[in-house]
Amino acid sequence: MQKEVKTEITKEKLIAAASKLIDGCDDPFKVTSRQIAEESGMQAAMINYCFGSRESLIYEVFHRKYKEALTDKLVFSIVNSSLSPKEKLKKLHYLVAKFLVENHKLTKAITNLVVFGRDLSEESFSYGYVKEHFKGTKTDKECRLIAYEMSTMMQLMIYRKDDLARDMGIDLTKDRQLKHYIGMRIDLLLPEVTA
Repeated sequence: MQKEVKTEITKEKLIAAASKLIDGCDDPFKVTSRQIAEESGMQAAMINYCFGSRESLIYEVFHRKYKEALTDKLVFSIVNSSLSPKEKLKKLHYLVAKFLVENHKLTKAITNLVVFGRDLSEESFSYGYVKEHFKGTKTDKECRLIAYEMSTMMQLMIYRKDDLARDMGIDLTKDRQLKHYIGMRIDLLLPEVTA
């Protein structure tokens, strides 16, 4: 019990230190384990002990900021609305995408972990809506794959938002264009179902 409490205190100190350093820099990739350790007063080895890697610690900083930004009230109003599953996904993905765009430097820092290191057996929030949309016309595996593609492609597009603006004229920092992109992706992945 005592060890668990100490580990939680250590985790919180590391998260606070990483968050402070990330907020004060231009590129979270440049925040080193040594800097986080110094700022927190912990040994650098504690980062791997508590989180598995520096990237996982940075992801935890991102995740906390994400949860703060997307208030439960805002999400619940969409989830509990009478909208179709597809329209709920558009609104929810827009909220997520807007946060990712607004926190672009942090988004870039966690994209590798999210896209390539995420445990695919964990259910994404999109999965239930995808499954509900297809009304049994797609298998469970197909619905999981569509949900994964939906979130992964959004993550990659936002990661490359500057290139999209320069090369394709799509400016994801503009709400209208971001909503259009999200709607287009979801419409492509979730065609109308005729039962």
